[in-house]
Amino acid sequence: MARWIADWHPDDPAFWERDGKRVARRNLAFSILAEHVGFTVWTLWSIVAAKMGAFDFTTDQLFWLVALPNLIGSALRIPYTFGPARFGGRTFTVVSALLLLIPAVLLGVAVSDPGTPYWVFLVIAATAGFGGGNFASSMANITYFYPQHKQGSALGLNAAGGNIGVSSVQLVMPLVIGAFGLAAAGWFWVPFVVVAAACAWFFMDNLASAKASPREQWAVAGKAQTWVMSFLYIGTFGSFIGYSTAFPLLAKSLFPGSAWATVAFVGPLLGSLIRPVGGWLSDRLGGAPVTLWNFAAMGAGVVLVWLASASGSFWLFFLAFQTLFVTAGIGNGSTYRMIPAIFQAKAAEQFGTGEQALLYGKRQASAAIGIISAIGAFGGFLINRGFGMSFAATGSPAAAFVAFGLFYAACFAVTWWCYTRTVGVARLPSLAHARV
Repeated sequence: MARWIADWHPDDPAFWERDGKRVARRNLAFSILAEHVGFTVWTLWSIVAAKMGAFDFTTDQLFWLVALPNLIGSALRIPYTFGPARFGGRTFTVVSALLLLIPAVLLGVAVSDPGTPYWVFLVIAATAGFGGGNFASSMANITYFYPQHKQGSALGLNAAGGNIGVSSVQLVMPLVIGAFGLAAAGWFWVPFVVVAAACAWFFMDNLASAKASPREQWAVAGKAQTWVMSFLYIGTFGSFIGYSTAFPLLAKSLFPGSAWATVAFVGPLLGSLIRPVGGWLSDRLGGAPVTLWNFAAMGAGVVLVWLASASGSFWLFFLAFQTLFVTAGIGNGSTYRMIPAIFQAKAAEQFGTGEQALLYGKRQASAAIGIISAIGAFGGFLINRGFGMSFAATGSPAAAFVAFGLFYAACFAVTWWCYTRTVGVARLPSLAHARV
């Protein structure tokens, strides 16, 4: 029988200290576990594609296999956002975890036959998108468990735990594949999927206060702030997942015979670990200022990587690429801190500062997080396709780096215009709250 909590008031200090903190931390811990496994399955193809030497596929075809899970995962994040509010966070976490068995098992079967056609691999890669959808449901669920002033850190930890799954894949999979063959890349994760689902069933909770109709949640799609933040999240999370999944194949293509397989995990690990720092900085300095200057740093990072890619030195290229992982991680934390602040401020304008306003703001932020994370994850697809098309057209990634740099400049301009400018306009209270 599903376990539902009917009485939940995390913004009440007495309730939080007495009961809320303990329950919230337990749900966060097992949410992180399930999301971590989701990310591992979602990004499996970043290593598998780079290890498919037995199959006669072009570089552009291989980038398609890496890009497709990002595309499907980003699309699934929208329906996954509504899952916890409709069925309960615990219930939906169990189901979404068990769905990961499909891409893991199919991968193990398909790569065992060297005659498997390319279109079959495309279908299997698409099913890996189930792992990408988990992020939206997990983040939407955790939003309800924490008081407003702790959401930046809680969401940062939840996201970082999931993001580290990319690093886990890129650290473990080269070793597993080297020892047991390419099929093991799929079979290896099956017991972990089962454990994550079992832990969610036994240790997580459903919140009655989190229930909301799809129509109520969809209302945030008509708000300008949802789409502004979606654009910015393409630049932060889209960059993180795109660079994480593209780096192994990109490094192998630019520097054949280099030690890319040994160090591919480092960048995603750095980006994941520093994500909570972005949330922590934003809790203290404001999400908008941190996001603004982080986009400037990302633009500089693209220039460094572009120059290093033509240097002939793999290690210079590797070190330059770490700037993109670190800045993308900080940006992930800062943009996610802005989302609940913006929608809570909007709720305060409409309902005042009572409990009704707090609950309405959380419901709006939860729905917005799903839509924003879906659009943002689409950036991972765009980055991989950018590299694939650049190689197909010119034989190098230079054109892709130019496009990425221009996009970060646009993100910088949008952040300044919408959230930090003070010249020529009266600051709107709802936007000012994005800074606190």
